[in-house]
Parts: sequence; structure tokens; C-alpha cells
Amino acid sequence: DQILAQETGKHTQLASLELAIESGETAGSCDTGYACPYTNTISWKSASTPLPTQNNPRLVFERLFGDSGSTDPKERLGHMREQKSILDSVTQEVAHLQGRLPQSDRAKLTEYLDAIRGVERRIQIAEADNKEVPLVEHPAGIPANWEDHVKLMLDLQVLAYQTDLTRVITLMMGHEQSGMTYPQIGVPDAHHPVSHHQKEPEKVAKTARINAYHMTMFAYLLDKLRATPDGDGTLLDHMTLIYGAGIADSNTHTPVNIPFILAGGGAGNLKGGRHTRLKGV
Repeated sequence: DQILAQETGKHTQLASLELAIESGETAGSCDTGYACPYTNTISWKSASTPLPTQNNPRLVFERLFGDSGSTDPKERLGHMREQKSILDSVTQEVAHLQGRLPQSDRAKLTEYLDAIRGVERRIQIAEADNKEVPLVEHPAGIPANWEDHVKLMLDLQVLAYQTDLTRVITLMMGHEQSGMTYPQIGVPDAHHPVSHHQKEPEKVAKTARINAYHMTMFAYLLDKLRATPDGDGTLLDHMTLIYGAGIADSNTHTPVNIPFILAGGGAGNLKGGRHTRLKGV
């Protein structure tokens, strides 16, 4: 995703967006021999740089549209111009400071300046973009209901694609070792322990029920994309989506023959309705 984001990010306000349903604020060791970033994110800037996920719809909205309260174009533009004025002042102060810093601190300052330039680029793209944005109000926060939470995060993804704010998004439905429960579908047990079912029929059935429930959310996203016009077709026609998991058999942690779904038209480059089995993968 990040290799793609390096290219498509040249044309959008955000290079990529990393989302999750569960919080990624844990730290330390979350698994034997592995730090928490290995279980809390599926997106990495480099081999040693994990990208944190965001699970709060309100904060996702603010990252996409600012904290003006809605997607109203006049409010957004006014807020962005205010940000630009602040950045101009900060840049001048930093330039004055740079010459007085020791070499050891200049690398940190360079990273800071790169971040500022990234914000400036987002503002410039937004000011030049005349694309109509659907009027959407600021989400209040994380809904109490799991399904409402997921659907709101998916709606924000569709909105981000529709307005071309980014072309690369990842969503982590559940962490590794997830303790999420699903009483609404008759599974009050924590997800991770149930997935180690030891071939017990009841646990196998519960795991399958959770997987099917997650798939209904993916179907919801596909339906939304299919219903959203985009150029000479729909968003789904022009997109490529991958849905899958990190292992094939959760009970034994089997890392081969991992099933996944490739969906979307890929702007005419993908043909659907096929099942392909690859050997040795």
C-alpha cells in the first residue's frame, strides 16, 4: 500500500489513510517476541516504521476535512487559509533557528520541516481542487454499537475516495489477538480464544459466524462503492480492493494458502467472477 501511496500521494491531499476498528494505543509487548505495532497495524512506511491506525470517526473526519464542523466548502477553505497563515509564521521561525542548531539536531528539524511541507502541499491541492464535496456533518465520536462504528468508518472511506482526498486506504477490522466479542450474532466469546478452536464444533461454528459477519461489512462497502457515480462508471468500477487475513488457519497459525478476495474493476483491468488457486503460496 505504501509503495502505491508514494506515487498516488503526489496528486492527493493525503498519501494514505490507515484505519482500524479497535484502538491502537497499546504499547510494549503484545505477543511473545513482538512489539505491539506488529499486532496493531497492517501498514508500514518501511521495514522498521509502522504507521499508526485511527479508529475514531471524528478524528478521521478532521484529518480529511479539518475541524470546521462539516464538509461545507466555504468553511473548509477558510480554515485551510488560516492554517496556511500559521504555517508561514512557523516556517520563518524555523528557518531562523536552523542556522543556530548543532548538527545532531538538524536531522530532527529536517523531519519537522518535511511534515510542514506536507501540510502546505495538502492546502495547495485543496485550494486548487474544485471538486464538489457532499455535505456531511462532523461525527460525534465512536458509536457504541460495533456495526454502526464499522459502517461509519466505511462511509468515511467512500467519502475520501469520492472526493479524491486519498487513493490508498487500509482498514484493520480486528487486531491480532483481538478480544472483541459479538453478542449481537450469538458469539459472546472473545474472538482470539474462539479462533483457537481445537476443532471443537461449537467454536468452529462461532469462528465461522464472526468471519461471515465481517464479510457482511465488506459487502456493505462494495454496495456503497457500486452506488457512487465516478466518471464514466462507479467508484467500484475504478477501484481495486483486497480483503483477507494474515493467516489461513487461525487454529494452527498456518501461513500458506491464505484466502483473500480481490474486488473492483481496476479501471477495466480486472475481471471478476473467478476463483483462482495458486500453488505454493
